[in-house]
Amino acid sequence: MLDKYFDKIIKGTEVEDSLVIIQAFKGMIGQRFSILSYYKEIPVSYDAKLLSVENEMAEFEVHDYQAKVISMQRRALIYANPKSPFREDVFAEAFYVNISKKRVILCKFSYAKILSNMRRFVRVELGDIKADALLMIDGDIIGGGAIKDISLGGAALGIQTSTNLLVGMEFNLFLKLPNPMNQVITEVSLTAVIISVTGTAPNYNCIIEFQPDKSSQQQIAYFINQRQVEIIKQLKDLIV
Repeated sequence: MLDKYFDKIIKGTEVEDSLVIIQAFKGMIGQRFSILSYYKEIPVSYDAKLLSVENEMAEFEVHDYQAKVISMQRRALIYANPKSPFREDVFAEAFYVNISKKRVILCKFSYAKILSNMRRFVRVELGDIKADALLMIDGDIIGGGAIKDISLGGAALGIQTSTNLLVGMEFNLFLKLPNPMNQVITEVSLTAVIISVTGTAPNYNCIIEFQPDKSSQQQIAYFINQRQVEIIKQLKDLIV
């Protein structure tokens, strides 16, 4: 879902806002917009050409990668265009997607503030890749689980118990990051802090933050770069 990447802004009513945005698009046919989607936490953003506007819908010519992601999510974000009469970004739902023709028709527009621009680091989702994390204090294990996603500044973990985990707690973190090329496991040790623990059943979502030293940063960066390459290849080969 795209919801975590933006805040919706309502100026009048949702219907009124959509009509205002559509009216603005009518005067911008032929212009290019930057559309943003996310695939496994990787931003997919390419220029798109506005082809036509009718029946409160706008048709765009898009990159085929963009069309693939929009086809799956049925949603898209549009960065604010400097020539538009409003400064806000735009959120829209997908009415029609044709990947082979690189066409999408968007509708139900609303103003938005894209939050993902505020991210300091690239984040990647691990998906089926098994990578574990161990949380320790003074040599005692206080928790552990699978890494769901990771960046150079933190990670989301799926943990089985949250009994001893408190927000703000500092601990020693041990990551086991597999190299998909040769299956060698890289062990990374660093200090981290618990930001939040959510959920009501095992496989709780634990968000942690860390500031790795130069060596740890290089190890994590290599893993993230490898994962980015793999995700982009998956998107290229994806049949929707």
